[in-house]
Amino acid sequence: MKTTDKTKTGAPSTPKLKRELEGTRASRHEVTLDFYAEPPHFELSLDEFEEFALARLKVLRKIEELRTRNVTGEPFSIALDNTIQENLSHTISSVELKAHSKAAKAAKKKVDVASHFILRAAYCKTEDLRRWFLTQETFLFKYQLEKIADAERQGLQSFLDLNKLHFETVPDDEKKRLSPLLLSISSIDLKVNSAMDVANTTYFKIPFQDATDLVARRQCLVKGGFAYVPMRKIVSIITAKFRIALSKSLAQASRVFATVAADFAPVAPLLSSMNSQYTGKDYDDDAAQGLGEEYALTSGNIDEYSKSMPLCMRMLHQGLKDDHKLKHHGRFQYGLFLKGAGMTMEESMVFFQKEFTKIMTPEKFQKEYTYNIRHMYGKEGKRTSYSAHNCMKIIMGTPPNSGEHHGCPYRHYGDDHLSSVMGKLQIGSASDRNEIMTLKKKKHFNLACQKHFEVMHPNATAVKDLNLNGVGDHPNAWYAASVAYNAAKNDLENKNVPSNSPMNINTPEK
Repeated sequence: MKTTDKTKTGAPSTPKLKRELEGTRASRHEVTLDFYAEPPHFELSLDEFEEFALARLKVLRKIEELRTRNVTGEPFSIALDNTIQENLSHTISSVELKAHSKAAKAAKKKVDVASHFILRAAYCKTEDLRRWFLTQETFLFKYQLEKIADAERQGLQSFLDLNKLHFETVPDDEKKRLSPLLLSISSIDLKVNSAMDVANTTYFKIPFQDATDLVARRQCLVKGGFAYVPMRKIVSIITAKFRIALSKSLAQASRVFATVAADFAPVAPLLSSMNSQYTGKDYDDDAAQGLGEEYALTSGNIDEYSKSMPLCMRMLHQGLKDDHKLKHHGRFQYGLFLKGAGMTMEESMVFFQKEFTKIMTPEKFQKEYTYNIRHMYGKEGKRTSYSAHNCMKIIMGTPPNSGEHHGCPYRHYGDDHLSSVMGKLQIGSASDRNEIMTLKKKKHFNLACQKHFEVMHPNATAVKDLNLNGVGDHPNAWYAASVAYNAAKNDLENKNVPSNSPMNINTPEK
């Protein structure tokens, strides 16, 4: 794959894998899923390079989020399918998708393959990044392969043929001889209930050591050092091969990353910072973000609305109320949050002056602090209108020192301090707080914040038209969702919705 300045990315595959998986390039682009054995050779603009990478990153982060939250079954499939459709198919027009045209398949293939290899290059740098990428990519590969297998038998066979994945097929006479044993291990989802079903099912004869996962779950017959694996269960074997190949490629890429980054300057900054990239919506001053004028944030109602703020902003608000002052990082983090939440520059000026002048004269405030506020709104300096900080920027930013209140509480607070803060604010039950602390200790800071939202906004997913996208990824998304949730709650209360109604929204007791 190349950018328009001829930049190539992607780690070389081992010679063995190249021989095993090599096929014509035309045939590789006909299938819906790739084994990613060889780096692509098409060209990308620098804009496409970044766009494709961030699109796939959204999918992988969604996988991590859903699995960490223990979402399973249909809700998991719906959420992941929607994320894949919104991102990895985003270059394809709806007309092409409906027509299932060859152009649409090629466009989808281009995004899929390019984005995989870009992220492979970006996530090869450290052991932690390689482990994360390997885990999420392997899960995505298996998930998509299982969908192919579930759709139709020939789909999986086509994948094997096109990727030159050859397994020894069990001949009919051997299947007939082993039919009683094969029937004894057939699971319900295979729908193999008779000798006729066995005869109509393709079985593969695989070395025992390559099928340990299936053996452990008693989903294949083991005889004479071989595992007899039905077509539907071959997904586990293919996934294991994929994981091994990807792991080796990541290790190889890590050894040459510094050289590649030095040689290809246009893409080096993006590759180096990919793991800290924010992939959600920006929050600027365009917006009370659809909440309506009646929910406009002002110096007069901010204390009340602070209850709808995520913990990072609530602590900044409390710090300002206690100290009547915020240091530089705190002013910038909180000021931009208020701007993104819809507070006008004039109201922001009134709010900060009201607090700061409790410990200083109005003249001192005007001289030392008004310029900074005007600068955040693009009225001074380069006249750039800054966007509110997203969670990743806050987490990766400068940690707070003594007397400072900025940062992410889940990232920067000690365990005892955070536990004490959540107890004082009555965030959920003791069990809820323990769950949040567990996520914090595992360094799932975004998910800890998301859990905080779920605890304080029960049944939020049932609220009609409530946008929960970005909750846990951006403080302003958290705030906007909380305000909208409470507005819906108040509306239901005004309509006297019974407490036992499925439409009722119950909030935790304070």
